[in-house]
Amino acid sequence: MADEHSKLPTDLAFTRKGGADGTVIEPTFSGAMSFMRRRYSKDLAGADVAVVGIPFDLATTGRPGSRYGPRSVRQGSAMIAWDAVWGWDFDPFERLAVVDYGDLSVPYGTPMQVADDLEREFAAIHAQGMRTLMLGGDHFCTWPVIRSLAAQVGEPLSLIHFDSHTDTWPAKDGEVDHGTMFYHAVKQGIVDPARSVQIGIRTNNRDTLGFNVLTAEDVESMSADDIAAQVKAIAGDRPAYLTFDIDFIDPAFAPGTGTPVAGGPSTAKTFSIMRRLGGLDIRGADVVEVAPAYDSGDITALAAATVALHCVALMAV
Repeated sequence: MADEHSKLPTDLAFTRKGGADGTVIEPTFSGAMSFMRRRYSKDLAGADVAVVGIPFDLATTGRPGSRYGPRSVRQGSAMIAWDAVWGWDFDPFERLAVVDYGDLSVPYGTPMQVADDLEREFAAIHAQGMRTLMLGGDHFCTWPVIRSLAAQVGEPLSLIHFDSHTDTWPAKDGEVDHGTMFYHAVKQGIVDPARSVQIGIRTNNRDTLGFNVLTAEDVESMSADDIAAQVKAIAGDRPAYLTFDIDFIDPAFAPGTGTPVAGGPSTAKTFSIMRRLGGLDIRGADVVEVAPAYDSGDITALAAATVALHCVALMAV
């Protein structure tokens, strides 16, 4: 009979005790699919970071399907949860107690109140001193999160924005979709564009609203060290929010998204940049626009899960 201690644990999403307990191996092919096998819990006592899903895509202007993004990213994370994050000299889960808060309920019958409802839920999480890792959903989902976070810190945020689109197209008050929320964020003083940077842009929008912009061509020609140095010089020690639209990555490496744009960075370049951003005051982060219906072999889910894991590592520096 096999020794009991030789058995791998299962369903760590429910059975782990929580806290900063490091990386524990669970079979990749089984068990409850929480993010990185962290404990599912609505009780945030003792936690440092809450992983929160927003399964919403009614604000998309392209192909729908990112409402399935949170589930897809959690499933992708099961493939990498057996090992500490590559490229860092520490295990972020030994420094931070991370819990998977599950998905928020979205009132689909009353879509105009979605932003206010989600902001209230995030405000309750932020009020407990939590940093959040949001799994979208389309990029509109970032809007209620940064509204809540800016109110909690009491000053405009520095936005570290990875994307192929600026998402600053003008819109009337009360009209917010996944391409206009940062326009409103600037106009309402939620984000300070002079201390923010948009990285990987490769679609046209003449009015930058004062954002610092590194185009996809800049990302291609610059080293990861130089890109990270510019980002850190711009954001400084300001409270920052990192938002990552998966279409930042070239669709050859991440096809599962609603508005893919050719000509982007590889996953390898992406992770090299992220590993060099340590030292920023990251108060929250997200990975959005994962639409698994357009994925191939789960490569987008895997890329998104790895981006999210790097976000946790950045919070742990």
